[in-house]
Amino acid sequence: IPLLAGLSIAHGFLPPHPSPVALVSAIHADMGTTLLYGIVVAIPTLIIAGPVFALSLRHVQAQPAAMFQDGRALQDEELPGVFNSFATALLPVLLLGATTVLMMARPDLNGSLSFLANPLVVMLVSYLVAIWTLGLAQGRRFSAVMQGPAEAMREIAPILLIIAGAGALKQVLVESGVSADLGALLSSLPVPPLVLGWSVATVIRICLGSATVAGVTAGGIVAPLVHSSGVDPNLMVLAIGAGSLMCSHVNDSGFWMFKEYFGLSLKDTFRSWTLMETLVGVFGLLFVMLLSLFLQ
Repeated sequence: IPLLAGLSIAHGFLPPHPSPVALVSAIHADMGTTLLYGIVVAIPTLIIAGPVFALSLRHVQAQPAAMFQDGRALQDEELPGVFNSFATALLPVLLLGATTVLMMARPDLNGSLSFLANPLVVMLVSYLVAIWTLGLAQGRRFSAVMQGPAEAMREIAPILLIIAGAGALKQVLVESGVSADLGALLSSLPVPPLVLGWSVATVIRICLGSATVAGVTAGGIVAPLVHSSGVDPNLMVLAIGAGSLMCSHVNDSGFWMFKEYFGLSLKDTFRSWTLMETLVGVFGLLFVMLLSLFLQ
């Protein structure tokens, strides 16, 4: 549960994950600032929805799939070191955070640093570093190292298609004028803009199941509200990300992956996975609202 809570938070809050990156583009937020705010929100949310919530789970009968029980355990000398593993995995976050802090401290360098802060450049640099540190430097052949990316492309292809479909739907809303009309309608409601963004993403998430579709579609709907209300777009990205994680149930592929991988009953899946996702969404919004008070 703590591990999966962390993965869900990264999925909804932290660039360079595809969903937050798409939201940053749709709402015209700043990638690095969103990442820094996202880390501030993510840490307390993770503590509550991860280890604290896990302590409340009792008598859950888990029977993990055979794929997690079989296979040869790797020896220590076959594995990369602890520092190497963490440094390589966290390199995209470190690069984005460092370039953002530098641009804040030295505005005169924004032109040159903006290229390095581009998420595509950050991920490419991190990917090349990972090929060396986790592959070639460990004595593995280049052809063997490349098998990992080939298998990953097969896994991520459906996700890319989902993102593309959600982006197309968002653009239809924008070009047809529906997005602007909805934004004007929402701005007249006596509800804080961040809560409205969270609510729109939550409704789409419950109806469609996909967190990515919910986030990107909600971004297209709420974008006019961001400009008309003057709310911080970086916080709106986080609020929508929190709403896109709410109430995962039977129309979400993640719900079934969790159930089948751990061999759980539907009841135990609802009381563990669904409740964990809902805690991430609720406390994510709560900490976004608290952060907005300090930024005013």
